[in-house]
Amino acid sequence: MNKPALLLINLGTPDSPSYLDVFKYLREFLMDGRVIDVPYSLRFLLVTLIICPFRSFSSGKIYKKLWDLSGGVSPLVKNTQELTNKLNLKQDKYDVYYAMRYQKPSIQEALTQIKQSNPSELVILPLFPHYASATSGSVFEDVTRRLSKDWVIPSFKFISQYYEHPSFINAWVEAAKDFNLLEYDKVIFSYHGLPNSQVNKVYLDHQCDGKNCEHEINDENHYCYKATVYETSKLIAEKLSLPRDKYEVTFQSRLTKNWLKPFSDEVLEDLPSKGIKKVLVFSPAFTSDCLETVIEIGYEYHELFIEAGGQTLDYVPSLNFSDAWVQAIIDITNTK
Repeated sequence: MNKPALLLINLGTPDSPSYLDVFKYLREFLMDGRVIDVPYSLRFLLVTLIICPFRSFSSGKIYKKLWDLSGGVSPLVKNTQELTNKLNLKQDKYDVYYAMRYQKPSIQEALTQIKQSNPSELVILPLFPHYASATSGSVFEDVTRRLSKDWVIPSFKFISQYYEHPSFINAWVEAAKDFNLLEYDKVIFSYHGLPNSQVNKVYLDHQCDGKNCEHEINDENHYCYKATVYETSKLIAEKLSLPRDKYEVTFQSRLTKNWLKPFSDEVLEDLPSKGIKKVLVFSPAFTSDCLETVIEIGYEYHELFIEAGGQTLDYVPSLNFSDAWVQAIIDITNTK
């Protein structure tokens, strides 16, 4: 029998930092109804006529800086490709492929390639540890829509989240070994933000408040992004012997004030006034370094923190294609 196929899917990136490529990427990304969940006509006007024409200029400059720091390539694509290559070398249960939800290499290209091997099973692993409709939900919708057009649909497994998997937690613990935690006054776990309205939609009563998401995983909140990121932070902190008052959970990359709080930039700006001068930042929602880690945390937040009176702000690089992350994916696909 032919091997099963494992398809890793990351978010995506522009083909280049040029205005047109950034415009094309942003338009595809933001026109996804699971990303901006408003009626199509309003989304079209917002994205095509307002957001993309203006934001593509500023974003292009930031992507150019990211490309320059990464040797003229997208670190997201490079790291995902290296991760795929390593997985194909380290295990022989699956033939491993990768794709991006937006832009290239596309999900359709990967599925066409996979079809040639006629796999006994297809396993989809979004590289997003915490379920959100805008990430894992969007991947599921796109993959199943494309598969539904084929005459033959293989046995199919979709891994929607793995925020608590021991091997995933261990991969972050391994990444932290390059840092002496005793040297820092505070550890920040900074996650990509989400609109409160999208978090609320997880619940039957459309209300996240009151579900104790900051403190436990329960029958109601185990698919709530807010609850799962707090749980990941707790599990990593326990493994690193961090007391609860030594770390804080925050949210970055917001578009409006009506997103998950506290906001990473505001927290970091305020810490020096409390005597907290040395900070280490983890960003466990990102398994590959990208704009949000390299530029937003590594440069923008660093500058903001220093200007506010801080002395040191370091960030733990993403898992990328580390041996511990490769092993974690092997373990996750075998147990989820």
